[in-house]
Amino acid sequence: MNTKIKCLIVDDEPLAREIIETYISRIDHLELIASCANALEAFNIIADKKIDLIFLDIQMPDLTGIDFLKDLSPSPKVIFTTAYSDYAVDAFNLEAIDYLLKPIEFSRFLKSVNKVLKLSKATSTLLESSSNTEEEANYQDIFIYLKVEKKMQKIFLKNILFIESLKNYIKIKTSDREIIAYKSISSIENVLPSARFLRVHRSFIIGIDHIDSFSTTEIELKGIKIPVGRNYKTSVKEKLGYF
Repeated sequence: MNTKIKCLIVDDEPLAREIIETYISRIDHLELIASCANALEAFNIIADKKIDLIFLDIQMPDLTGIDFLKDLSPSPKVIFTTAYSDYAVDAFNLEAIDYLLKPIEFSRFLKSVNKVLKLSKATSTLLESSSNTEEEANYQDIFIYLKVEKKMQKIFLKNILFIESLKNYIKIKTSDREIIAYKSISSIENVLPSARFLRVHRSFIIGIDHIDSFSTTEIELKGIKIPVGRNYKTSVKEKLGYF
């Protein structure tokens, strides 16, 4: 990736800001633009500078991180950094990339950054210091939360066979279960790594690692046949190879 991700830290704790500043300095793909103590300062910075990613605390004076994010439109990508686990559902309803509980270890911080890099269409090498083995290990641990029957359900990306659109809902078929969640297929497509998932139809996204066979009209995963839409044949050929 040629362009660095421009970062903003918003946290009322000086030590917390210092730790995240140090972590950012260790990752070549990140660039710290500013670090501030409250949401009001952050508003001014965002109005004046381009920000791609915010490391955002929740419990702050005057305006919480949750309310701050609700007021941003459009909002940069956000990783919440907080000492409180109570707000996880709110955070993921706001489509935060991740939710880090303090004290934050660098290895956990790195996993969050890897998610952002994937979403930003990073190259296959997520960090210049990462080997292919390390990248694969990172992917094995990546998960998302989706709201299912008033609970946030953890779903590991490696287990997703396919996702089917059901109007305002999606059906996620994994290797061991089936989940119905209130979310559009386009919004879930935006958070999935393009190296591992492929939109093959207006109603279907498939997990590339689970493909058993494919043709010009369908893809088979674990005995399940998924149609290839007419408008998606070109992208399928480019991704999987010519038939």
